[in-house]
Amino acid sequence: MNLVELFIYPIKSCGKIALNQGEVNLKGLDWDREFMWVDESGQFVTQRTHPQLAKIQVQQSGELIELSVEDREIKPFQLQPILIGTSKTVQVWRDETIAIDQGDEVADWLKNALKIDNQFQFRLVRQSPNFIRSVDPNYAVNINNQVSFADGYPCLLTNTASLAELNRKLSEIYPISSQEVPMNRFRPNLVIDTDQPFIEDQWKVILIGEVYFDLVKPCSRCIVTTTDQNIGERNPLKEPLKTLATFRQQPGGIMFGMNIIPRNTGTIHVGDSVEVVETY
Repeated sequence: MNLVELFIYPIKSCGKIALNQGEVNLKGLDWDREFMWVDESGQFVTQRTHPQLAKIQVQQSGELIELSVEDREIKPFQLQPILIGTSKTVQVWRDETIAIDQGDEVADWLKNALKIDNQFQFRLVRQSPNFIRSVDPNYAVNINNQVSFADGYPCLLTNTASLAELNRKLSEIYPISSQEVPMNRFRPNLVIDTDQPFIEDQWKVILIGEVYFDLVKPCSRCIVTTTDQNIGERNPLKEPLKTLATFRQQPGGIMFGMNIIPRNTGTIHVGDSVEVVETY
């Protein structure tokens, strides 16, 4: 088994960046979900309510982040992230924390890019290094486990064989109008290649490169899986979530992928072998 794809999403719910190698810190991969959009009350904004966020493409060069959309009228925006600025109380699910507002210009750019017609502008905020957001203590391995602006855990791992099994079922249900989906519907960080669907459910600890990961909880999926990540539009048949529910409904939700927590820092590379250290 090998690590075959590696992704970060610097801005929560916006486009991915594919990596050949990644630096793992205690809250996940460097720059992953470091930023997010919030509304006037500081509540996090995602594709759950605004699927068009998927259209925001993200590139990174050093500390500089470029945002763009496939619209000739909207020029790309060069963001120089800041850690010294206006502090703002923000909410991610049940967690309340402090973040740093990234300024008016990027807020104006998003409003134009998404053609949002309201008086309030979404604000882009960056996680403050001075305020630690802890992993749910019900699933944390130790009290030091922390997380970025990801939904709840440092990294998400998926398996190619699991996606193949889902697509096999979709092709049986829709033999004429294909509803097969790419892995990007699940917005993973780490994609591993195996020939056993959902074998990841049985893993407790794995080693990739020089980093050990604890697999602590299956990932409960939502409406975001029905959003085409290229065009930011929902699938009218509610696929693949509808079919996934027929065989992956478990206590707590419809599961695909595993939430994982790094035990140590280090570098991982596409092509690294995946060693199963401990199983359930």
